[in-house]
Amino acid sequence: MQAWREWLRAFLPAPIAVDGKERVRAIAGALLGILFTASISRLLTGSVFVGAWLVAPLGASAVLVFAAPASPLAQPWSVVGGNVISALVGVACATWIPDVVPAGALAVALAITVMFALRCLHPPGGAMALTAVLAHASHGHFAIGAALINSLLLVLVGVLYNAMTGRAYPHTQLAPRPQTSSQKTRFISEDLDKVLARYNQVLDISRDDLEALLQEAEMEGMRRRLQDIRCQDVMTRGVITVEFGSSLEEAWNLMQQHRIKSLPVIDRSRRVVGIITMADFLRSAGLTGHQGFAARLREFIRPDGLLQSDKPEVVGQIMTRQVRVASANRHAIELMPLFTDAGHHHIPVIDDDKRIVGIITQSDFVRALHQLE
Repeated sequence: MQAWREWLRAFLPAPIAVDGKERVRAIAGALLGILFTASISRLLTGSVFVGAWLVAPLGASAVLVFAAPASPLAQPWSVVGGNVISALVGVACATWIPDVVPAGALAVALAITVMFALRCLHPPGGAMALTAVLAHASHGHFAIGAALINSLLLVLVGVLYNAMTGRAYPHTQLAPRPQTSSQKTRFISEDLDKVLARYNQVLDISRDDLEALLQEAEMEGMRRRLQDIRCQDVMTRGVITVEFGSSLEEAWNLMQQHRIKSLPVIDRSRRVVGIITMADFLRSAGLTGHQGFAARLREFIRPDGLLQSDKPEVVGQIMTRQVRVASANRHAIELMPLFTDAGHHHIPVIDDDKRIVGIITQSDFVRALHQLE
């Protein structure tokens, strides 16, 4: 019984995950598309017989162009090529096979064959081929005068309307999100290719869009798992700090001793007033070349012992004053853009009194992500 219930459940329609605004956009687009196409086609042909200037399968094409503009089956070449080629196939079958039953069946099958070969698979194309047979179309006017003109006009409206309503058409394939040093993905492009090869069925979504959506879903899952992790849960405690008046030599020696690349600069109340990094040392010492690097650096950090000197002597003279800090209770996931996009490597963590209680580095953040695996 369980197997039967599962089988019957497969007949239930799947939910359509679009909101009311998107539905109205698609409906209005189809209305305008068919209205424009029918009006212009009638003017161009001057015929009073509807079948000579408007073909019914165009309604199905409109559903794809305006309700599913990202679908590979709805792209301009699929619409124009699929409809026109299928119409030609239908005309040929109607001409050569008198009986509409085998002619219709063969027309649909051949239309699918040709659309596969020319990479213009378009579901309404099957209806276009069958319509040509049922209408006993025995000349090319049906394909060129109706299917071609209708399809071109519909695609023209699709390009303009989708652009005006915020939908890319023709749909530009989404580039898969590049992996960053702080992002560990569960699959690579080759994995997806192997799965699709085993699946071996036509998907109404492009391969690149599918990969991008899977990566987005993975990132969303990561955000969900990270939402309860706070900065205080992943930060390094017992952070090494210096004060504004600490000597450059002391700061450099601390960085070398503890093998760290930055030191938060604090005041006597342990509130962060800046940060000093190796980049600050190199920039202030003017070290742009490798020649004499070590000697020049030692000369820079060595105190002059003079009462007045133009050379920096203390941390406060070369530190970076604008420093990003994070509250200990802040969600760790909120720091991701700072590490991945803004290029930050170290973010001091402060308590409710704005006193430093730790520091989060890229390594700490990556370690937190790894713990979610």
